[in-house]
Amino acid sequence: MGEQHDEVRYGEWVAVRRHGFVAELVLDRPGAMNAVSSEMARCIATACAALAEDRDARAVVLTSSHERAFCVGADLKERNSLTDAELVRHRPGSRAAYTGVLELPMPTVAAVHGYALGGGFELALSCDVIVADPTAVVGLPEVSVGVIPGGGGTQLLPRRVGAARAAELIFSARRVPAAEARELGLVDLLAAEGADRNQALELAGRMAANSPVGLRAAKRALRLGHGLDLKAGLEVEDAAWRTVAFSGDRAEGVAAFNEKRTPDWPGE
Repeated sequence: MGEQHDEVRYGEWVAVRRHGFVAELVLDRPGAMNAVSSEMARCIATACAALAEDRDARAVVLTSSHERAFCVGADLKERNSLTDAELVRHRPGSRAAYTGVLELPMPTVAAVHGYALGGGFELALSCDVIVADPTAVVGLPEVSVGVIPGGGGTQLLPRRVGAARAAELIFSARRVPAAEARELGLVDLLAAEGADRNQALELAGRMAANSPVGLRAAKRALRLGHGLDLKAGLEVEDAAWRTVAFSGDRAEGVAAFNEKRTPDWPGE
């Protein structure tokens, strides 16, 4: 699963590698521990836009090329040099990076080791599942530098761990080591040290073996239904079911099951 087939670069610091039907979105700014500058944010957004349209990408894994960090968050050196007007002008591009990951239509898995702080943890929170190794340290320390989590953290964290736990973590700005992060639900799976990427790719591979139409519809139902009352949520589910019920994937899935063979998904 770890075998790399080809690589497309988006600017200097973001790459997409293909592993069959799994796309690996690589944060590759090792000189700055993947700190998200305006340029890197633009590259992440561009890569996500391309992946969203890629019908051969059935699952996406978000990884880091840095040995000691997933991503340390916003590039504070750059931020320090911006005027107020420049900061306002850069905001839409920054948001586009986080929403780009969040709105990917296929399942997404983050592979976290080392530091995943601030915007770095928000990129992981934007994924459906987070795999971490024992070196992972996560947190949203933005209030310690006079801002707030602005890449979705104030909304995504309470949806994971509840309002009070999210408040404690965000207001204290504390960093949470891997074992406690798993216990609190800040990450979902703990891998052996150094194995977060391989485990995330393996999990994504199992996901990608399933119907691409089904995967996207299930993700849409999960996302749109969250926070609705049960009756409204079941209507969202029914609408998603109708998009798959008469698809080529459903016909192939039923036929393959009856013929006791592996499905060859048309993806439509």
